Amino acid sequence: MNAFQFIFQGDAISKTTAMLLLVMSVASWVVILLKAWTLRRASGDVARSTAAFWQSVSVESGLQQAVAFDRSSLVSPLISASQTINAATKGGVATLAQAGDKAQQLTRVLRDALHSIINQLNFGQVLLATVGSTAPFVGLLGTVWGIYHALTSISGAGQMTIAQVSGPVGEALVMTAAGLVVAIPAVLAYNVFGRVIGRIEADLEGFASDLRELMQHNEVKA
Repeated sequence: MNAFQFIFQGDAISKTTAMLLLVMSVASWVVILLKAWTLRRASGDVARSTAAFWQSVSVESGLQQAVAFDRSSLVSPLISASQTINAATKGGVATLAQAGDKAQQLTRVLRDALHSIINQLNFGQVLLATVGSTAPFVGLLGTVWGIYHALTSISGAGQMTIAQVSGPVGEALVMTAAGLVVAIPAVLAYNVFGRVIGRIEADLEGFASDLRELMQHNEVKA
């Protein structure tokens, strides 16, 4: 009897543990592949859309140019948020958000837009961190239960030998290996994606700061 037969012919706990590891593995790989494609596209979009914005002659035309390159909608929300201040002041003070200094309003709307974008970039990171930290313990639980179950079955058969014990115990240890196989890619992907997200976040924060200075300069000139 091989390891897979041992797992799937075990009791309910062994089967549940094996299926949980399988679900965790599938979910983490779906997130890994999706985020790898998304972040790769986002890195290029941020560079191209910010360059197109600064090469424009006005904020309005810059927004149009940025949207054309911003397929992930990471830069254009910041530009759109900065324009909401002027649109709000034209209608008079209607809310507390519009009652403060214009520079404070601009800082607030850019900060809120940036937080929303960062939350979008961090999608799936919690799942990868959870899988990476819990999968080894799930596999260890399956191993401990499999060894207990195997020894109980062998002891009920009467006399035990090394040959009788080594097979079932070795097959139970496959659960620990399975937990590591599930966890290692999730941990590696979490760390790599975290670095990429941090770099994109720094670029967006720099753009938001420059955009704030630009809008304040235009306000002073007006």
